[in-house]
Amino acid sequence: MKRVTGIGGIFFKAKDAPALQAWYKRYLGIDVQPWGGAAFDWTDGEGKPVAGTTAWNIASEQSDQFAPSTASFMVNYRVDDLHALVEALRDEGCNVLEKVDDSEYGMFGWVIDPEGNKVELWQPPVVK
Repeated sequence: MKRVTGIGGIFFKAKDAPALQAWYKRYLGIDVQPWGGAAFDWTDGEGKPVAGTTAWNIASEQSDQFAPSTASFMVNYRVDDLHALVEALRDEGCNVLEKVDDSEYGMFGWVIDPEGNKVELWQPPVVK
């Protein structure tokens, strides 16, 4: 079974999220949206879209999005078969959170790494 196939998103906290979002928008040209982040669509060498997007988001320092981790960041990894990977990680003794979310954006599961960082696993929805 293939495990991680890529990075689906990078999320981090800021003391002043709106100010930091504005900085990234102004100085790095990131199209920060009202939800606090941006979606980078994948393209080939000629700039033509290919299947995939990487999310980027700055959250408030008070956000509990990364709980139970106390880290100021979380990486979202793309996977092909979330349920099989979560089961394998549990069988291998990893600290897998019980909750699995299924939404229009795909399926999400979480594991805590040995240093206490919350790692998000994401199986994108099937595109028809």
